[in-house]
Amino acid sequence: MKFVSTRNNENIVGFKEAILNCMPSDGGLYVPYEPEDLRSWILYADENTSFANLAGTLTSGLINREFSPLICEAIATRAFTFEPKVKKLDENLFLLELYHGPTGTFKDFGTSYLASALETILQYTEEKSILLDATTGELGSCIANALRGKTRVKSVLLYPKGKIRGVEESDFVWNGGNIFPIEVDGDEKDCHNLVRKFFQDRDTVKKYHLTLGNTANIGRLLPQAFFYTFAFTRIKKQISGGIYYSMSTGNYGNLVSGLYGWQLALPVNGFIMPTSNNLKLDPRGNVQVLDSFVPIDLRTAADPADPSNLERMEHIFKENALMLRSFVYPADVSRKAIEDACKELFVKYRVYADEETSAAYAAAKIRKDITGEEDSAVVLIAREAPELDEMFIRHNIGEAPARSEAVTRSMKRVELNRPAISPNDSDYITSVLNSLNLRRIF
Repeated sequence: MKFVSTRNNENIVGFKEAILNCMPSDGGLYVPYEPEDLRSWILYADENTSFANLAGTLTSGLINREFSPLICEAIATRAFTFEPKVKKLDENLFLLELYHGPTGTFKDFGTSYLASALETILQYTEEKSILLDATTGELGSCIANALRGKTRVKSVLLYPKGKIRGVEESDFVWNGGNIFPIEVDGDEKDCHNLVRKFFQDRDTVKKYHLTLGNTANIGRLLPQAFFYTFAFTRIKKQISGGIYYSMSTGNYGNLVSGLYGWQLALPVNGFIMPTSNNLKLDPRGNVQVLDSFVPIDLRTAADPADPSNLERMEHIFKENALMLRSFVYPADVSRKAIEDACKELFVKYRVYADEETSAAYAAAKIRKDITGEEDSAVVLIAREAPELDEMFIRHNIGEAPARSEAVTRSMKRVELNRPAISPNDSDYITSVLNSLNLRRIF
């Protein structure tokens, strides 16, 4: 599989280039150039196929022209010592739980895969890379877990002051680990601005081999397509009709990765989600992407620090924009509907549902106009461990789930005991990058 920029059809690169130099110079985002037809691979897998095995098979199908099956298999098996869970709630409703990784969030899958892909490829090419990201804690915890034991990849993480969590002292570079955390005396926006400043300078990106651990990097986003294939293998023998996935919006990464699954020939009938500021219903009840009203050549460059994946979705349907209506089904969901959904999931199915999962369930109930056929199935996507949204759940049902060990670790605050830098101090970050570039162990 090759990858192309959303803003330049001639900017075509391989998998290695797409993940190591993840922000195209034309201001776009990398997307699959010509999606592979993996129908035979997908239909062969069943409920006994592990997630790691499935990911290895699909990785081989996707990038086998660039890397050997051995490398493809190594990427997946090293990445996934954990897997999602699919629960059947009733005859036509399933729950896909994506929070059974080391930190209790779906991001564990993408960051673990990206770290494994980078490490595996860089070992063969004898190169190195540095992830530079802003985080309020969750992404940093995922990256720290993903980079443990790696020798070719390090990460510089920018946190608002007092927000470091889920990282062990052994993860710090000065203790022999792969994480260099930096506290910024400001807010998340200040951290994002610093990341943007570095990625605007192509020479700096090249000099320090900088890349990203968020979904601006296609290597972080693409493996999320495996979620849908995994769910399909678990339910395909239990249903006879169409399959719809209902999810929260987030930065639209799960929606886009689901659409990539469809492009790879995964059987799927549509994706349901609550409306958002950018994804709405038009007067006829069809999906409307507000960004689409701005011509792509008049837009600012894609944001490396806080990406939205709507441009990737637009690219999927650029040849036939009307097809979008056949796959994406937004729903206007009220606050009351979300709270009622939380209560119903608990009363009917004993499911502790966070706000995002509750909103997805509420949206699915509203869009019965498309899922109402007796043999159609809806798969709810639960992205985060419910105990991460303890206050919302307790407010609605009067109790909350106990915290798992993974979530307890990921929520543990860390005192850095180092001065926070000012929001404009890019020189200090440069000095850190220089120190990492010169480390012999790196």
